[in-house]
Amino acid sequence: MQVDYKKKILQEIEEIPYNKLANVYKIIHVLTGELKEGDKKTGRRISLKGIWKGSQIDESLFSEAKKTLFPYERH
Repeated sequence: MQVDYKKKILQEIEEIPYNKLANVYKIIHVLTGELKEGDKKTGRRISLKGIWKGSQIDESLFSEAKKTLFPYERH
């Protein structure tokens, strides 16, 4: 016995309240984009080199971040 998943999905969608459909559409849109065959990922990472160029970061910000992220370590 073969299940018609498209039919089952459409039936589920019919039960969703109208005011929630915009959110469901966004989810489905993302899923279909991820599931499309042929759109394979390259496996290459995009570099973030230079993203903070020109930014001034005070050393105290690093210290505070370390305390927050690693409270079990002595600083």
